[in-house]
Amino acid sequence: MMTYLRALKAVVWREMLRFLHQRERFISALVRPLVWLFIFAAGFRAALGISVQPPYDTYITYETYVLPGLAAMVLLFNGMQSSLSMVYDREMGSMRLLLTAPLPREFLLLAKLLAGAVVGLAQVAAFLCIAALTGLVVAPLGYLTVLPALLLSGLMLGAVGMLLSSTIRQLENFAGVMNFVIFPAFFLSSALYPLWKMREGSETLYQLARFNPFTHAVELIRFALYGQVEWGAAAWVAGATLVFLGLSFWAYNPARGLMPRKAGGGE
Repeated sequence: MMTYLRALKAVVWREMLRFLHQRERFISALVRPLVWLFIFAAGFRAALGISVQPPYDTYITYETYVLPGLAAMVLLFNGMQSSLSMVYDREMGSMRLLLTAPLPREFLLLAKLLAGAVVGLAQVAAFLCIAALTGLVVAPLGYLTVLPALLLSGLMLGAVGMLLSSTIRQLENFAGVMNFVIFPAFFLSSALYPLWKMREGSETLYQLARFNPFTHAVELIRFALYGQVEWGAAAWVAGATLVFLGLSFWAYNPARGLMPRKAGGGE
């Protein structure tokens, strides 16, 4: 057990050090949601009035509504950045060294996933602090109850990124694949507008958004910020995490997955 704990600590610590040394990554992680919060929200405020709906018990501002979605946006981009780092590590050889360690491959991938989720939590915490300084404050208990929701959502989105990293052969292809995943997931969700508003415009888009795992991650975070549990969303996110994680384990198995063993000792 101590061997597993030391390995987990080493992987998490390595990812945290990498994140701390990449200041541009930290700044870019905050710029995107802050632009939406302070610029786009100001324009959408008049066009999109938000009615009373759970978990809110009164009318809210548009900025209050999009806050959980933007927190999930931070996790989404972090999951894709983790995918990029895994592709980079694979090309540089460090990923091969990690996966050839005398520990189960599944444990090492899970440790890598957990490390990415921890980095995502740090980014969301910084974003929520900045939002609080501008007046978007939730109940103090909400900052604690949202932690499990953020961790579970981060694991799910990180598992998506891990699965993608098994299919991306070169760094040059990463940008196109990332955009193909990020933008449909983000805009086909309840991050920026309630699903009932989307349904008024298109039943097809509404149904797609309902089955989008990112939608349920946003709703899980939204309810958790107010000390509530949306059990349906929690089940969706947990189930999606297991599916994507299982596919990642299969894909990273050189005998069966999407990464066949290369002649000469590749991963």
